[in-house]
Amino acid sequence: MSKLLKRVVALSLVGASMLLAKPNIAILATGGTIAGSGESAVKSSYSSGVVTVDKLLSAVPSINKMANIKGEQISNIGSQEMNNEVWLKLAKRVNELLKKDDVDGVVITHGTDTMEATSYFLDLTVKSKKPIVFVGAMRSGSSMSADGPMNIYNAVSVAINKESNEKGVLVVMNDEIHSAREVTKYNTSAVNAFVSPNTGKIGTVYYGDVHFYMTPIRKHTYQSEFDIEKINSLPKVEILYAHANDSEIFVDAALKAGAKGIIHAGMGNGNIYPTTQEALGEAVKKGIVVARTSRVGSGRTSLHGEVDDEKYGFIATDNLNAQKARVLLMLGLTKTQDKKALQDMFFMY
Repeated sequence: MSKLLKRVVALSLVGASMLLAKPNIAILATGGTIAGSGESAVKSSYSSGVVTVDKLLSAVPSINKMANIKGEQISNIGSQEMNNEVWLKLAKRVNELLKKDDVDGVVITHGTDTMEATSYFLDLTVKSKKPIVFVGAMRSGSSMSADGPMNIYNAVSVAINKESNEKGVLVVMNDEIHSAREVTKYNTSAVNAFVSPNTGKIGTVYYGDVHFYMTPIRKHTYQSEFDIEKINSLPKVEILYAHANDSEIFVDAALKAGAKGIIHAGMGNGNIYPTTQEALGEAVKKGIVVARTSRVGSGRTSLHGEVDDEKYGFIATDNLNAQKARVLLMLGLTKTQDKKALQDMFFMY
C-alpha cells in the first residue's frame, strides 16, 4: 500500500472516529411559534405549527457539527392546543428514547404558550438522568430577527453538555437556562418572555457556551414516583381564577363537568372570596381535591395562612403557579386521593 493510500485510509478512520465520538441527540418537534411562518417578516401575524422538523433543523446546520442529530415529529400544533394525549405520547417517547444507549439527550421544540406546563409534566414523568431540553421561539421563522435558530443551537449545546445530566428537564430561551419546575412565560411577545420568578435562572448559554450556576433541589425525573409507563389517562383537574365579587358558579360548573380536582388561583396568598370558599369546602365533602395557589405570579402559597385549610380540607401548592400545580395534582391523583399524601407531594416536587 502506497504512503498516499495509507494516509487517505488513516484520515478516513480519524473522520469516522470523530463521527462516532459525537453525542447523539434526538430532537422531537411538537409545533409552536418556532415552527411557525407568516406572510411578512415585519408583521406579527403568523400560523404556528406549520414547519416540519426537517425544515426546522435545516435552518441550523451547525448543530450537526456538535452532535449526530435525528429529528422526529410528535405533533405540529400551536401550544395553545396542547392536550393530555400529546403529553402522554411525548413523555412515553422521551422515556423510550433515553433508555437507549445510543441516545445521549433529547431536545424538544415546543410552543411557548404551554411550554412551562409540558416541561414540568416531563420533569415529573421521564425516568432518566440524561439531558432533556425544551426550546421555543417568540418570533416565527419568517420574522425579521427570528430567535428560533439560535435558541435551537443553544438548546443542543446544553443537551450535549455533561453538566446538564441529573438536573431534570431544562428550558432554554434567550441565552438562559431554566429549571422546568420554576420557569414561566412572563410576557406575551418579548424575546425575554421566560423567567423563573422565585429562584432565577440556573445557567446561561451564549452562542453555545454553557455555564451552570445552580442546581434544582426538588425531586424530578429519575427521582420521581410517577411511572409514565403505567399512566394512560389523566384525571380532570380545572383551574379557577379568583377575583373581586367572585361567585360559586365556576365551582358548580367544574363539579358538573366531572372534575376530580380543582386548582384555585386565589388572591394574594391564595385567599378566596367567601361564597367561593364555602362552595369549595362543599366540593371537598363530595370527594373533590381542592388545592390553593395564587394568581400573583410569584411567592409561596402557605398552608394555614388566612385560610383555615384544616377546616375546609384544602391543600396548599407551595410556590407552584396554577398551571404547574394542575400538572402535579393530575399526576398525584393517579396514585392517591389522600389529602395528606397529596400535600406532601407539593412540598416534595
